[in-house]
Amino acid sequence: MKDYKLDAEELQILRDIEDGKYKSVDNLKEVIKRAREAARNTLLKTKNINIRLPYKDIQKLKAKAAENNLPYQTLISMLLRQYTNGDISITL
Repeated sequence: MKDYKLDAEELQILRDIEDGKYKSVDNLKEVIKRAREAARNTLLKTKNINIRLPYKDIQKLKAKAAENNLPYQTLISMLLRQYTNGDISITL
């Protein structure tokens, strides 16, 4: 068996399991299914927004998107995601 280095929180969880502080639920498969579905819904959740942009900027975005065979809304979403992740920066 492979040796793993556990941090303090993981060690406490392991001790609690060994001490019998955690009990399995009767419907474990259903609980796991619901947890996975909740995680998936959280990660994939989108929100519609309204934003006013100059007509010229929208036309440029549409042209750039068309060059890459993308819907322009997808391009805008990708740009925002890259910016918020710190992958690209802008000059203010």
